[in-house]
Amino acid sequence: MSISIGSNYSVTAAMAQSKAKTENLEDKLNNKSASDEELMEACKSFEAYMLEQVFKGMEKTVLKDEEEDDPYLNQFGDILYEEYAKAATENEGIGLAKMLYESMKRTS
Repeated sequence: MSISIGSNYSVTAAMAQSKAKTENLEDKLNNKSASDEELMEACKSFEAYMLEQVFKGMEKTVLKDEEEDDPYLNQFGDILYEEYAKAATENEGIGLAKMLYESMKRTS
């Protein structure tokens, strides 16, 4: 099994992007002076990130033939799942963002 430089770079870039998203979300959630809109946006970001991880986990459970190996999906699959998660969150998602927002508003 060989790993190409391009796929190794993709994995490294995806890990760095995920870490940056997590740090940005932590900063938003820890900011006590955030407006209601910023707080709701941070909650939606969290829900989108969680859904993205769920989609990626679900994708791993699908059996694939080696003939069905799609290089475009391998390269851009993470972006696809990220966009699916964002779209789901903007259309009420699973309601996690709203529950988290309401919980955080009660405690502040």
